[in-house]
Amino acid sequence: MRSFGLERGFPLQAVIAWTPFVVWLALLTCLVAGVLRRWGALAVAAPAAVLLIVAVLPRAFGGGHEPAGADGPGLRVLSANLALGQAQAAALLELVDGGEIDVLCVQELTPESLAALEGAGLGDRLPHELAGPGETSHGSAIFSRYPLRELDSVEPPGYPFEMPRAGLRIPGTGAVEVVSVHPVPPTGPNAVSTWEQGLEALPGTGEPGPIRLLVGDFNATLDHRELREVIDRGYVDAGDATGGGLRPTWPVRVLRPGVTIDHVLADERVAIAEYDVHELSGSDHRAVSAVLRLPGA
Repeated sequence: MRSFGLERGFPLQAVIAWTPFVVWLALLTCLVAGVLRRWGALAVAAPAAVLLIVAVLPRAFGGGHEPAGADGPGLRVLSANLALGQAQAAALLELVDGGEIDVLCVQELTPESLAALEGAGLGDRLPHELAGPGETSHGSAIFSRYPLRELDSVEPPGYPFEMPRAGLRIPGTGAVEVVSVHPVPPTGPNAVSTWEQGLEALPGTGEPGPIRLLVGDFNATLDHRELREVIDRGYVDAGDATGGGLRPTWPVRVLRPGVTIDHVLADERVAIAEYDVHELSGSDHRAVSAVLRLPGA
């Protein structure tokens, strides 16, 4: 399923997220088959284990991404899912201050959580905003140190979740666009189709177009074919490129193995210097951040 993108529909689209944990099961199967001298079983299990290792293990090592021409200004980005607005505003501002963040994308932004962030002083750090708060998990926003220009949002008409897109004016580089990504989670048969529509709507990159950054809660891991197809449109996953691609971002503080569904996807013309995962008090997600180097003007 993982190697050939054969997962289709629910529940396979949800289950495939836990592929990294199956690597250990595959290795255990090889060991047991060898000890019991079940050579037929070993002949099947060993290639499967190799395919899984090849798919998963590189995320733990990275290798960096430094394309020629990425010699322009640096940009520090942060993504935070606010868990239906329950994340603590003070904790998020601490991450913004500690990381000297230039662009913040948030998901599950409610009117109450927006008011709390503004009351805590987010506007003093990131004075430009494109906010679309909504009830429960529908809202999203982009906050920036640099001036923002509202662009058409990327979600299909009538899509239940906001995915705002903004153009940034950053000295020393060309046009930059940022999307706060949040497709519907694939939690049921109908939701899978809506989730696919959300990912398919994300824009690609390439000359002579603007530098694009997709930042947010994708409700997808690198084991989902749909997310790999987004990356193939001209992006690099910051966690994958820096060896942090297996650090779980959701869920937090529950008895369930964590998976990596929050991402910073950078245009392949952008250098990725750093990536990190952060605890965010009040949220069931961890926040993710990246330090990027943009192409020069």
